[in-house]
Amino acid sequence: MTGTTRSSAGLSERRRRLLFRAWRRGTRELDLLTGRFADAVIADLTEDEVTEFEGWCAAPDLDLYAWITGSKPVPPEYDTPLFRRLKDFDHGAAAV
Repeated sequence: MTGTTRSSAGLSERRRRLLFRAWRRGTRELDLLTGRFADAVIADLTEDEVTEFEGWCAAPDLDLYAWITGSKPVPPEYDTPLFRRLKDFDHGAAAV
C-alpha cells in the first residue's frame, strides 16, 4: 500500500514518477510528509516546481526530514516558496 489518495490518471509520465517517488522516500515518516503533499499539489505545480520537487527527492532522507520539521536550518538553495508550502502543509496537517 502506498498511502496515496490521488490517482495518477491524467498526469504526465514525469509527474507520475514524481508522485511515486514522493511516496517511496525510504522512511515512512518522510513518505507521509512528501507523499501527502504531492497528492495535494502534483497536478498544479509549474514545470519549474516539478523540477524543484525532483531535487528534494535527491536530497538525503534525514536532511530533508530535519528541514521539514525544523530541527535543522533549511539550506538557502532549498529555502524556496514551494519548500515553505511543504513545511506549512506539514504543520497544518499536524495541527488537525
